[in-house]
Amino acid sequence: MQVSTKFTIAIHVLTATAYFSKDHKITSEMLAASVGCNPVIIRNIMGQLKKAGLIQVKRGPGGMALAKSLDDITFLDVYRAVETHGKDELFRFHGNPNPACPVGRNIHRALDGDLIEIHHRFEEDLKRYTLADVYDSTVQAIAG
Repeated sequence: MQVSTKFTIAIHVLTATAYFSKDHKITSEMLAASVGCNPVIIRNIMGQLKKAGLIQVKRGPGGMALAKSLDDITFLDVYRAVETHGKDELFRFHGNPNPACPVGRNIHRALDGDLIEIHHRFEEDLKRYTLADVYDSTVQAIAG
């Protein structure tokens, strides 16, 4: 299992938005320069963050702003906003275990409960961290 780079890009985008929004208009081009990627990738992630209610985007000269306080945006909020694979399952199960094989016939029964428990613990861990944690660490690192 691997969380895609969209998660860390989204955390970067939100942190940069919080950091720069006092003095700058936040645009996809500006964020792309900070992240080091194409602005189209940033715009796609911004769309997902907006849909999740984490940012507000004003067309034209408006730019982007956080829709919630840093303390109110958890890693779980960001994960759920940008990770597009099965929202209800952390692990994707292979599709066609062989029913004629004793292992294939029973693998779901043997494994599903553990995977559900792992998924639950993963989400509980993500809830413990907020964007405020990342922002504070970033500001400390900038200060040296």
